[in-house]
Amino acid sequence: MDVNVVNIDYNHPQQAQDMIDLLACYALDLMGGASPLMEETKANLAQELAKLPHAFTLICYVNNQPAGLMNCFEAFSTFKCKPIINIHDVIVLPEFRGLGLSQLMLSTVEQIAQDKGCCKLTLEVLEANQPAQQAYTKFGFSGYELDPRAGKALFWEKLL
Repeated sequence: MDVNVVNIDYNHPQQAQDMIDLLACYALDLMGGASPLMEETKANLAQELAKLPHAFTLICYVNNQPAGLMNCFEAFSTFKCKPIINIHDVIVLPEFRGLGLSQLMLSTVEQIAQDKGCCKLTLEVLEANQPAQQAYTKFGFSGYELDPRAGKALFWEKLL
C-alpha cells in the first residue's frame, strides 16, 4: 500500500478537485452536517483558499486515491505571542478508516506547526464523534481549560 500526504496547491486542478470531493463526502456525513456542499462552495473554495496565506490543506492519498483531508488555518495566541494552527476540517473516507491516516496527517500538521514556531494545535470535535475523539486523544489532544475552577472552553458560533 502506497500512502502519501500532500500539502496541496490550490491552483493545481486535480488536487483542488480532490479537496472538493473529499469535503463534499464529509459534508454529507452526520459529523459534517449531513447536507451537501453548496454549488458556490464547490466552484469557488479552492480559489478563495488560495488567497489566504494562512491556509493550507493536506490530502492523504492511498495508492494515488484521495483518502483523507485536513483543512488548516494559522491563527495567533496573544498570551504566548506565537502562531497557532487550527485544524478546521478532518475527513478520512470510510473505506480507508483504520489505516492510521488521521495520525499520519496529524503528524504532518504538527511538523508544519513546529516549522512555523507555533505554540499549539487546536481543533473542534462533536461530542458524539467518539472515533475522532479517540484518534485525537491518541495523538495527544485534550479538552481545553486554563484552570479547573473556570471550567472547560466551549465552542460557540453566531451565524451571519
